[in-house]
Amino acid sequence: MDLQAFLNRHKRLFQTKPVAKLTECTAGVHALRRVLTPFELVLLGVGAIIGTGIFVITGVVAANYSGPALVVSFIISGIVCAFAALCYAEFAAMVPVAGSAYTYGYASLGELLAWIIGWDLILEYSVSIAAVAVGWSGYVSTLLANAGLILPAAFINPPGQAGGILNVPAILIIAVITLLLIVGVKESARVNNIIVLIKLFVILVFLYLASSHIRPVLWTPFMPYGWSGVLTGAAIVFFAYIGFDAVSTAAEEVNDPQRSLPIGIIGSLIISTVLYIAVSAVLTGIVSYTTLNTAAPVAYSLQEIGIQWGSALVSVGALCGITSVLLVLLYGQTRIFFAMSRDGLLPRTFRELHPVFRTPAKVTLLVGTVTAIIASTLPLQSIAELVNIGTLAAFIIVALGILVLRYRRPELERPFRCPFVPVVPVLCIVSCAILIYVLPLVTHLRFIIWLAIGLVVYFFYGMKHSRIDEDTKDIECY
Repeated sequence: MDLQAFLNRHKRLFQTKPVAKLTECTAGVHALRRVLTPFELVLLGVGAIIGTGIFVITGVVAANYSGPALVVSFIISGIVCAFAALCYAEFAAMVPVAGSAYTYGYASLGELLAWIIGWDLILEYSVSIAAVAVGWSGYVSTLLANAGLILPAAFINPPGQAGGILNVPAILIIAVITLLLIVGVKESARVNNIIVLIKLFVILVFLYLASSHIRPVLWTPFMPYGWSGVLTGAAIVFFAYIGFDAVSTAAEEVNDPQRSLPIGIIGSLIISTVLYIAVSAVLTGIVSYTTLNTAAPVAYSLQEIGIQWGSALVSVGALCGITSVLLVLLYGQTRIFFAMSRDGLLPRTFRELHPVFRTPAKVTLLVGTVTAIIASTLPLQSIAELVNIGTLAAFIIVALGILVLRYRRPELERPFRCPFVPVVPVLCIVSCAILIYVLPLVTHLRFIIWLAIGLVVYFFYGMKHSRIDEDTKDIECY
């Protein structure tokens, strides 16, 4: 390769894709169907955010880090997450295209950084889906065991753990959701609406039942582990909020995206934050925080105050919560993969739509199959932290992209504008960088290895097949 060719290729790495070109494929006969309403978007976000965060992580953080100041940890995390949500909302309204942070990076920072964050999101979502599916399997197995139906250990655990051969329930739930997503996003949204409304009803019932049993003395001492514990708790519960990212992946399937996407992103975050704060305040007010280090703290707390039927109801709500998280995560993963394939960075076949359902059926089957294999055969505890670092990296890219486009392309139409720029994006970048820094070293190393693999794929495949320089027409998008 001569010097000029090298320089041309180097320049190409940081070439951005204009917003107009990114939106070329979002209309016409080959486009995804725009069927989602703002209400469905909000429930999509709540479906992804409210799950294990309320039903599991609240107890662990209260017992080990925050104590009754768990409510402060959730407030801090909600504020940090709000910085990212405002940046996402501006991008989503300005570039209503599938792909989330990958697409936003392509529009503002160039193809290489877009690839890096897209590759990162593939790992983040895949690990999340597998981990949640394993959690779903464990929860269903426990509920069935309590009802007298004990599933064989060989078929509820991965190979090498507790006599396991294959985690069959994890495979089954991923298969069901995969088929639902292939049939259509509208049908998937309807199922999600039902599940989320049940989940919200259960949470409100818990708040109603428990509120009369609050004993303020249990909130003392308020910060048993000091500010250090509160901040560490905030870093942990931060990841209970990250589901709003999945709302932006629905950009091409939303009616009036310039208006609907900011409502969906910000609305779901506000609702979830209020519920997190309310549940954490009530939870630590009805039982001692020292007893909450259980797998089901909300159900446990109702048992402790003598409301057995309420505990059973909460178990149903927890199962609904985990199911909705799984549905939204699998949906988000397919749309990111779809967007990268349409841009040529991944194989062309994955951008093809089903002739009847108008959904990316091939990529949905791929994601479902791969995540089912991971969930059914591998223990995920050691790699779950990859989700954390991947999400934080995506937030940084989105916030940086806001700063770059405000400087380079101030004339672009912005139906929603992130307030207090550059303060909000800078706060987002700094706070996320701090949280990345405090993650374990082994997480950093695994993340670097995954990115190194991604760079090899990009330079040997993605760069050669990229469509960034094509003068595409709508019919040529597929």
